[in-house]
Amino acid sequence: MSFNGTTIWITGATSGIGEALAYAFAETGARLILSARREERLHAVKAACAHTERHRVVPLDLSETDTLATIAEKVVQEETIDILFNNGGISQRGRVAETDLRVDRQIMEVNFFGTVALTKAVLPSMLARGSGHIVVISSVAGKLGAPQRSAYSASKHALQGFFDVLRAEVHDAGLRVTIVCPGYIRTDISKNALTADGSRHGTMDQNQAEGMSPETCARRILRAIEKEKEEVYIGGKEVVAIYLKRFVPNLLNRILRKRSGA
Repeated sequence: MSFNGTTIWITGATSGIGEALAYAFAETGARLILSARREERLHAVKAACAHTERHRVVPLDLSETDTLATIAEKVVQEETIDILFNNGGISQRGRVAETDLRVDRQIMEVNFFGTVALTKAVLPSMLARGSGHIVVISSVAGKLGAPQRSAYSASKHALQGFFDVLRAEVHDAGLRVTIVCPGYIRTDISKNALTADGSRHGTMDQNQAEGMSPETCARRILRAIEKEKEEVYIGGKEVVAIYLKRFVPNLLNRILRKRSGA
């Protein structure tokens, strides 16, 4: 695979899948724009990338949606964004009855509205030149309702609907949209998840700890982007749940009820 000369903007680039994507794309010769909240950590990732001199750091906070258009306007004036990689997000561990509404709002603001706001800010420049690729990291939880992840699942379902529509609308304009649905990937997403009161979960889930490495996940994503796949599922046996939802939903519902206390 070669993305040599391609400019790729990655959000959530300081850890997990985003960090692994940065290293993988850099190895192929891409020029990277790395974004997340922690500027110091972004610089560390940039320094660890191949061809570090090609890349730049653009700090942003997806929860501050009102700032994203201004940030994006400056970037697109200076760069031609070939691929926008919407990877930033936050997970959840909390039962519906116990979760404060402000936590639901926070998760939706970061995962959905932040992603949508940045996409809308970059989209006009892609439409103007008739090319571009928009990628969004959804989740297996964007295809089904995972216990203790109500707002997280809702945000990923919302992304699914939004980017399905966007794909249809921009296809004839020369743009491509890919939705990536990872399963259990060995990242800190469960540690950083918000609990019912908004505090950090702080614990690595067993399924997460035993999941696919982010490096393997990144390589599979790169192959999917190279082939311009419209949707891709990445993970282990948990991906089967997507097909259970589609073909035998009652069976999946019984399985999920047994896991509702997990």
